[in-house]
Amino acid sequence: MTMLTYTVLTDPAPLEASASGRSPSTGTVYLLVTNTGPQAAYWSTITVEVPVGNGAGDLTSDFSTISPRGEYGTRSGARSPVNVQPGSGGSNSFQVTASGGKASFVSGDHLVLTLENVTVTAAAGLAVLRVTEHTGRTRTGRLTDGFAAVALVKTAPKEIPAPRDFRPDNAMVDAGTTITLSWEGSDDFEYRILFPGGQETVPQGARSWSPAAAPRRATTYTLAATSRSTPGREHFLTTTVQVRNPVLETLTVTTGVTTPWVQGANGSDGTITFSQGAVNVWSAFGSQERGTVFAGKADLTGVNTEWVQGRSTDDGWISFPKEGLNVRHGSGAWGTVFAEKADLTG
Repeated sequence: MTMLTYTVLTDPAPLEASASGRSPSTGTVYLLVTNTGPQAAYWSTITVEVPVGNGAGDLTSDFSTISPRGEYGTRSGARSPVNVQPGSGGSNSFQVTASGGKASFVSGDHLVLTLENVTVTAAAGLAVLRVTEHTGRTRTGRLTDGFAAVALVKTAPKEIPAPRDFRPDNAMVDAGTTITLSWEGSDDFEYRILFPGGQETVPQGARSWSPAAAPRRATTYTLAATSRSTPGREHFLTTTVQVRNPVLETLTVTTGVTTPWVQGANGSDGTITFSQGAVNVWSAFGSQERGTVFAGKADLTGVNTEWVQGRSTDDGWISFPKEGLNVRHGSGAWGTVFAEKADLTG
C-alpha cells in the first residue's frame, strides 16, 4: 500500500505501437503523483521502473532514448523542479529525489514525472510502470517502502490514410501559364506525377509539384502513391487543368466547327469572321481593313466588286460604275481591250 496516489497520462493518448517499415512511434508519458489523504506524507525517493523489451507488456525497446524531468507543485500554485536520475545498478528505472533528502508531501500538492521521447515498442498491449515510494507519516520517523503498479495502453498501429485532395492551384489557365499541383498525404508513400509523355518522382517530404513545361492544352495529371512499408499498396489520383486558348499540332473535326472567328498563330496574322450568310477576311484581329485572299482558282456564281486588276500594281484594271464599264491601264488613263470579236448593239 502507498501513501501517495499515482496516475499515468500519455501524449498521444493512447500511445501507438511502432510499425515495421515506418518511422518509430514516439510519445510522452506523464506520471502524476498526488496526496489525496488528510495527512501529510514525508518522502525521500520515488522510483519508477520502465518495462523494457519487445513484448506486449513492454513500453520500449530502447531505454536510452527517454528524457526524464520532474516538477513539484504545491496547493498554492508554486512550482519547482525536482531531481530525477537513472536508477542505480543499471536498472531500467528513474529515481525522483526529494530536496534535502526528505520533504513533506502535503495533501493537495502534486509531483509530475515526465518521460519524453519514449520510443514505443512494436507489440500492442498493456505496459505497467512499477513504482516504489520511500515514505513515512512523520518528519523524524522511519521511512518504509510502498509499491504501486500503474498501467498504460499501447494500441496497434493505425493504417496510413490514403493520399487525398490532389488539385491544381488554377483549374483554368491560359496556354503557357505555370501551374502548381498540391495534395495531402503521409511520408509513408513515395509520390510520382504521371503526365502525357513522361513521369517525375517527387522529392521526399514535398506535397506540391510544378511541371517544367506549362500546359499548352487541356492536360490530365496522375498522382501515383506507393507505400514504403506495405508492398503492393498503391493509390492513384487524377486532376485535369483546362486551357482557355489551347495550342494544337493538328485538329481533325468530323461533325463541324462552330466559332465566331479564326486567326493565324501570330497576333498580326489575318482573321476570318463569320457573319450571317457570309465570310469576312480582315488584315488582322480587330482590324476594319479588308484582308487579301490568295487562291489558284475561284469558282463563283457571282462577283460584286468595285474593281478588278492584274497581279502587278501597274497592270490594267476594270472598274464598274453604275452606267457601264471602265477599262484603264496602271496610270489611271483609259486602257485597251484586246478581243478577237466584239458583237455589240452600238
